[in-house]
Amino acid sequence: MLPFTISEYQERVKKVKISMEEQGVEVLLITDPSNMNYVSGYDAMSYYTPQGVIIATKLEEPICIVRFQDLFCATTTTWMSHENIIAYPDKFLWEPKVLDVMDFIGDLLKEKGLHNKRIGLEFSAYFFTAHSLKSLERCIPDSTFIDATSLVNWVRTRKSPKEIEYMQIASRISEKSMYNAIEKIGVGVRESHVAAGILKDLIEGTGVYGGEYPSIAPITPAGERTAGAHFSWTTEGKYSDGQLVYMELSGSYKRYHAPFTRTVFIGKPLAQVTETTKIVIEGLEVALSTIKPGVTCEEVEKAWQTTINKYGLNKESRMGYTVGLSYPPVWTENTAYFKPGEKTVLEPNMTFHMMPGMWLDGYGVAITETLRVTESGSETITKFPKELFVK
Repeated sequence: MLPFTISEYQERVKKVKISMEEQGVEVLLITDPSNMNYVSGYDAMSYYTPQGVIIATKLEEPICIVRFQDLFCATTTTWMSHENIIAYPDKFLWEPKVLDVMDFIGDLLKEKGLHNKRIGLEFSAYFFTAHSLKSLERCIPDSTFIDATSLVNWVRTRKSPKEIEYMQIASRISEKSMYNAIEKIGVGVRESHVAAGILKDLIEGTGVYGGEYPSIAPITPAGERTAGAHFSWTTEGKYSDGQLVYMELSGSYKRYHAPFTRTVFIGKPLAQVTETTKIVIEGLEVALSTIKPGVTCEEVEKAWQTTINKYGLNKESRMGYTVGLSYPPVWTENTAYFKPGEKTVLEPNMTFHMMPGMWLDGYGVAITETLRVTESGSETITKFPKELFVK
């Protein structure tokens, strides 16, 4: 059963075509697995091999191109007619310097009369390589290639009611996982034991809804490793008295995510940690209260930055990004960010992961939320106490 109605998928394709026309793109080759899923429904762990979805202004339906081994995955998860699901044999993977999947795709574009067009490519997509581009240039040299990296991503920024529903379900999974992780943390407990519990809870889901693998493994540093923003657990490490721990995780439901972070102190909290936590929470609340339709992303970041600056702190990195549908290696949508100079205007049903974390000398504190822009302000999709948890 498709996670969305066919009419919703068709509406997405229509919006993508409008954006294509605005950017002078006649044919779009989508290789980002999240964008492929968004327009076609295709859902499989096959993105380590070349694959794609073609949208053309002259075609009524998209064309999904996958490895022959993944043909069943495509026919059972996409909404298009089966003649628009085309599989390539494994020989296109054996010697890519001689015969490449992009040669297959290029020949298909020739067959459809789409080769001598202005073709949009996702140049910065994680799974579209320099080799792929060179192969296309060799196979269809009369094409004009245009960087359309974020074209579909931007169409995805405003969520439908069903997308919001899926993010809310993912949030309930996130919250359960966080609650159980905090309960497990204690002196002498192995970090890997807590991490294993998080992964179990993320996949097991709630009593009603099962979960999926998240786009990023849980981030769970302890002690001085909390000064780093992207550490996981250590394989033999055990928690000890006086240690700080923060955990960033997300449930995933129908590939929709709702990440958030909380910080834990084992024992009596150090004064600097307590003070930093207060500043982070104050800045978070100020930033949340700034959000409403018509406000720019840079205004939200400035509200946060101004608040923490009063206490002598400064955050160099962005403090939020759009989030929703995603596959590894990230859960960000790679469009709008809460950062200086970001002129994107907030609109209802845009969703963000607000990241007011502080990574300082020897320690870090992070308390984050996934939020939705409403008609008059914002609401957090994740629901969990904003505090420093003490064990």
